[in-house]
Amino acid sequence: MSHLDKYEAVIGLEVHAQLLTKSKLFCGDSTSFGSPPNTNVSPVSLAHPGTLPVMNKDAIDYAIKLGLAFNCDIVRKNYFARKNYFYPDLPKGYQVSQHTTPICKNGYVAICVDSITSEIALNSIHLEEDAGKSIHDADIDYTCIDLNRAGVPLLEIVSEPDMHTAEEAFAFVTEIRKIARYLQICDGNMEEGSMRCDANISVRLRGEKTLGTKVEVKNLNSIRNVKRAIDFEINRLICILEKGEEVIQQTRSFDASNGTTFSLRDKEEANDYRYFPEPDLTPFLITEDKIETIRKSLPDLPADLEKKFTEQYQLPLTDARILCDDRETAFFFQDIIKHIANYKAAANWVLGPIRSYVNESNIPIEKLPVSPQVLAKLIEIVDNGSVSFGIAATKIFPVLLKFPEKEPIIIAEELNVILEKNDDSIHAWVDEVLSKMPDKVQEYKKGKKNLIGLFSGEVKRISKGKADMKTVNQILNQKLN
Repeated sequence: MSHLDKYEAVIGLEVHAQLLTKSKLFCGDSTSFGSPPNTNVSPVSLAHPGTLPVMNKDAIDYAIKLGLAFNCDIVRKNYFARKNYFYPDLPKGYQVSQHTTPICKNGYVAICVDSITSEIALNSIHLEEDAGKSIHDADIDYTCIDLNRAGVPLLEIVSEPDMHTAEEAFAFVTEIRKIARYLQICDGNMEEGSMRCDANISVRLRGEKTLGTKVEVKNLNSIRNVKRAIDFEINRLICILEKGEEVIQQTRSFDASNGTTFSLRDKEEANDYRYFPEPDLTPFLITEDKIETIRKSLPDLPADLEKKFTEQYQLPLTDARILCDDRETAFFFQDIIKHIANYKAAANWVLGPIRSYVNESNIPIEKLPVSPQVLAKLIEIVDNGSVSFGIAATKIFPVLLKFPEKEPIIIAEELNVILEKNDDSIHAWVDEVLSKMPDKVQEYKKGKKNLIGLFSGEVKRISKGKADMKTVNQILNQKLN
């Protein structure tokens, strides 16, 4: 048994998601990303004396949405507390948070790793305000503070220590980001800091029930780095135990340039944040009507859509999963099939030529110039045999991108790519090809049946792609057999 097999990792994650509200959690400052430093601020977010917070109603609604999507219990009676600690980019000297009284409890996130589906238990989801940002590399002598982020609403999603591999952690964060995007409450852009992750990791001998000493890796800024950091830490902790040394409880950071973690500080005991109810904000009650109204407003989520696509539309599970990877692609596919019943062809177009174009052009699928209705017409002329899929994808689709209002069949006529179905024309092309290759015809008749592809490819070439290949193959079979 290898060292890795002797041990089991235990992993819990805390995912911080910035909410897509227009204003901050307790004041009207803009939450837009990329503004010049310290411009999205006001006396409230700068903690001037005498200023008072005002609750952002949308942030509460967004928290309920995410809680319902993850099957959480929604807490009816809520309040905020002050979490007291000093930090340079926290102007008040305390953070307003629901850490001790979360709005959502329990629930789970369903993940799939190696075709095995499992449910990762959630401890809670709570609302809090974000801190500002310390920038250490802008000035050689000073740390710079940007308070644009101070007060931006955050949801902190806290899992139970329910994961055992970096792959499960990767899937967990991926699923949270996907659902947040479906609900349109967070853009999940980890590079811009709108979603961040802290990982708590420990290892123990397989079969042990007590948890090992944990380390926390802070501020992981991409899903790939979540996996890399956890893999590194698991190996590091096992090496420590194998040497007979003691694991020290630490807070660590991840260096993405070389894939290693390093210690920020040892953590001997939990900090006393001296929580007490925020005196300037009234408690708030979430009614049953509010919960039901939000529940009814939820869009179809990926699991529901996957089921619909495989059972109702008879798509392969692989196609359904890729289509449901993001909300816009799933909804765009559904807009196409409002106008055409060939669901598989529509999926092939979305996952093939359309996906290639939007990826190469670096645009979201909803910005595609061609409407779902016109794409349905393009699929229809392939279905009825007017043009081949290859011609539609490589000749007609590029023209549609420039002239999106044009009828696909008109473009096909103008390009002279309508498939030739006239038997006399196709007979002539087949005869020409077979007469040019008498030796190959003899080989075919002696049993080399795969040469049929050579003959049909040559017919396609000399007809400039206009020969209907179904008819070509029928005629080839008649003449050769």
